[in-house]
Amino acid sequence: MSGPLIVAYVLLWAALMRALLVRAKLVRPTCARCGLPFERRRLGDSPSAHTIPPVKEISADLERWRAAGERVALATVVATRRSAPRPIGSKLGVSSGGELAGSVSGGCVENDVYGAAREVLAGGGPRLVSYGISDELAFDVGLPCGGEIDVFIEEADAALVKRLGEIVDEGRRAVLYTTLDGDSVGKRRLVEEPDADELTRELLKGARSRVLELEGQKVFAEVFAPPPRLLVIGAVDTAEALCRAAKLVGWRTIVADARGRFATEERVPSADEVLVAWPDEALAQVKPDYATAIVVLTHDDKFDVPALKGALETEAFYIGALGSRRNQERRRERLLEAGVSEESLERITGPCGLDVGADSPGETALSILAEILAVRAGREGGSLRDSKSRIHAAVG
Repeated sequence: MSGPLIVAYVLLWAALMRALLVRAKLVRPTCARCGLPFERRRLGDSPSAHTIPPVKEISADLERWRAAGERVALATVVATRRSAPRPIGSKLGVSSGGELAGSVSGGCVENDVYGAAREVLAGGGPRLVSYGISDELAFDVGLPCGGEIDVFIEEADAALVKRLGEIVDEGRRAVLYTTLDGDSVGKRRLVEEPDADELTRELLKGARSRVLELEGQKVFAEVFAPPPRLLVIGAVDTAEALCRAAKLVGWRTIVADARGRFATEERVPSADEVLVAWPDEALAQVKPDYATAIVVLTHDDKFDVPALKGALETEAFYIGALGSRRNQERRRERLLEAGVSEESLERITGPCGLDVGADSPGETALSILAEILAVRAGREGGSLRDSKSRIHAAVG
């Protein structure tokens, strides 16, 4: 057997052995071009699925580097076009000692971003880098559906990072404006909700980070906010299914029911909080705001009417009520008798949920949650095949 043939067999054997080790989870999968490990998570376990703020993902590493006296460069995904493996706001931290934390693509893009981050730490200044990937090269560089991402790389401000960590930990809301080009590239301005101007309030309500054009410059508006909340009135089977589904997308869930034998952690184990309270008491305690969805599942006018009347007095972005069309009409008459205006009644979605032919509690919960997500994203909730909009709402 010739030498080249022996080498080929050895390389093939090594590749097969490594594939078996990866399949057995004895070694981590890595990119064939740069050797960096890929991120592999189960569905529902990714940070984006649980809406963990990217700065929180790497906060422990940032604090460790700061305590050791190291300088840090931060790379942030500020825009995506077509498809991308990591959402806008994803971060990669690079220490002056050469360590990495976080991810902007989960693949080979990190290698180039790492090099640019090292240049920034060497005094090169902040910069905006774009990666355009053809479909043919997409798998090789970690962008399996092709597309483009824009990454802004800058040296981290330790005091600002600490303040952002406090905002996230305390569940406060803020927008960080970062200039991406021009003479003031890298300039930052942090605006918290109590001091919010009209633009900041609009961004906070939309809950989407994005690039803006302000005074002739590109500015990345990064939104920091706690997870959206789902308040469910009625601790029935659908309530547990709805809470379980909502937690998969990172929402905080609260279930309230005046009936103590229903409102128990055993009946709704997926709820973050269970309240034994009448609707008006629950609403007063939860204080629904523009990042809260309310769903009424009780099927009983003595609960439904005060719950819906009280919900209409809040900023909740979604108010839904389960029940047949006949029950919806009867409930509507009761609400009019209770002094609710016709205009206000238009805010109630009933029967709630998208028309997917749901039957079981789990299917009904999926239908309701899908409608809530569509309303929050300003979408119609129809088939993607027939939609002319971008597939992903969080795009730059």
